[in-house]
Amino acid sequence: MKKKPKKKVSVDKQSTLADLLRKHGAQIYDDLDKGNFPKFSIPSRSVSNIVYDKKIRQYILGANTAVRSSRNSSQLRSFTQLMWLAFFANRLTSQKKSSTLRDVYYSSQAFEVDFEDQAESDNIIVDLEAVLASPRESFHVFPEERSSVFGDLTIEYTVPGYQGKKTNLSDHPDGYAIGPSLTTAELIETSAEVVIAVEKGGLFTRFIEEQVDKKFKAIIVDTGGQAPRSTRTLLKRLHDELSLPVVILTDGDVYGEHIAMVIKSGSANAAHLRGLTVPDAKWVGVWATDIEKYKLPTIPMTESDIKRCHDLLKDPRYQEGIWKKELEVFLKIKRKAELEAFSKYGLTNITDKYLPHKLELAKSL
Repeated sequence: MKKKPKKKVSVDKQSTLADLLRKHGAQIYDDLDKGNFPKFSIPSRSVSNIVYDKKIRQYILGANTAVRSSRNSSQLRSFTQLMWLAFFANRLTSQKKSSTLRDVYYSSQAFEVDFEDQAESDNIIVDLEAVLASPRESFHVFPEERSSVFGDLTIEYTVPGYQGKKTNLSDHPDGYAIGPSLTTAELIETSAEVVIAVEKGGLFTRFIEEQVDKKFKAIIVDTGGQAPRSTRTLLKRLHDELSLPVVILTDGDVYGEHIAMVIKSGSANAAHLRGLTVPDAKWVGVWATDIEKYKLPTIPMTESDIKRCHDLLKDPRYQEGIWKKELEVFLKIKRKAELEAFSKYGLTNITDKYLPHKLELAKSL
């Protein structure tokens, strides 16, 4: 039985963003007409203005704002950079073109807008995200990183030149890269009943080879380590539009645990954004307790690993349940293990025994 989405991506998203960009542009002209110095009001991204909202289960920005004014000579450079970036974002969206973070940095030189380096350019992009309350992907600026997806999901492209073209994400044996065309495509139908997000590309390939998609009626997503925002957007859409539960498999270490948490509740660095989280996602392992239970091959935790555990234990998201328990076990055993460690028991052990158990367990978490 094929499942169809209960809602579709709004076709007005781009026009809404364009309206917002025009609104800010009109305000600049209005200030100039009235003889005022133009300015931008930007939600403050300072640590003191980042708070954890228990209701929506993610970090958000508080009410504090910062003003970027052309009146202030010390702010004039960053004001000009932000104004140019808004212009460039409007050009990208209106022309339906895409750019990378690196492209933005070099494109600025054609307009004689000066950025000291890409880090400065990237920071201004985050400022524009905060002003628009929209991720950079919505104004067609993407990172270089790509992850992948595989499974019985029919999509319909919406990007220029491919509008109306349909494809099934199980048609290519290596999976499909999660890029701009895929994240903006319409989700048409699927027979899947679960989404399995896995941290490692090697295991993603193993899952395809072992037909995990068919055995468990799953869509498999390779997060490529910390999931890029395009991947997190797709995971959210699969959950929200197709009502598919999302389970997450990571290496058995503190960083794997945090990879799962970022998919579930975002990060403090992206507190200015909404719509990138799957609060109901389940982290099913590899847990610290699994390391002991399955007698997995391990390597010692580093001082950096241990410090990271202590840091996360101060985070409000890790104050209870499996999140706190597993961090405490990591600190107790001071060992970590990779997903591939299950190969000790045979190449298919993880798909034959561990995965079925964890998928069943996820129903009760």
